[in-house]
Amino acid sequence: MICGIDEAGRGPLAGPVCAAAVILSDNFPRHLLNDSKKLSPLKREDLRQQICEGALAWGVGWASHTEIDSINILQASLLAMKRAFEEMAKKAAQSILSGKDISVIVDGLYVPDISIGHGIAVMECTAMVKADAKVPEVMAASILAKTARDDYMDEMALLYPQYGYEKHKGYPTKAHRAAVSLHGPSPIQRISFRVT
Repeated sequence: MICGIDEAGRGPLAGPVCAAAVILSDNFPRHLLNDSKKLSPLKREDLRQQICEGALAWGVGWASHTEIDSINILQASLLAMKRAFEEMAKKAAQSILSGKDISVIVDGLYVPDISIGHGIAVMECTAMVKADAKVPEVMAASILAKTARDDYMDEMALLYPQYGYEKHKGYPTKAHRAAVSLHGPSPIQRISFRVT
């Protein structure tokens, strides 16, 4: 079985990084999947529902903006991936995945420190550049991570409307940089990232 892992939110100036881990069922309609960045918000939301309902197992993990500032964005991304895998493993512990061998494919250059537990044995954990455009399980993880993080940033937009998080999701747009210059850093700002 293949578990795909991907993250969303490495580039923003604010908010957490989010990761997801997904194992798809044999009959999941993989032809519908794509890299989350290539899908419309409406299509991503539709696929998120299908993934959550039709995957054998899935989990979402986070690393906060303070963790990003403390350990750097790469280490925080790997931590979020580890948490996503652990969350997926907990959900899968009593399911048909118990006792199965899992191969993990991670989008990018690095792999998280994934321990064996919850009845899941990891045979190998491989990093693959552009896996979110090649491997359906990673595409699914990309979609879950992106939609979860976007939802979080929409919630933050209600708390801090002057920053426009509902529009740019914390990415370094002109509008975001201007808002930080005008109002100062928001409570979810990544202080270690240069704003200007």
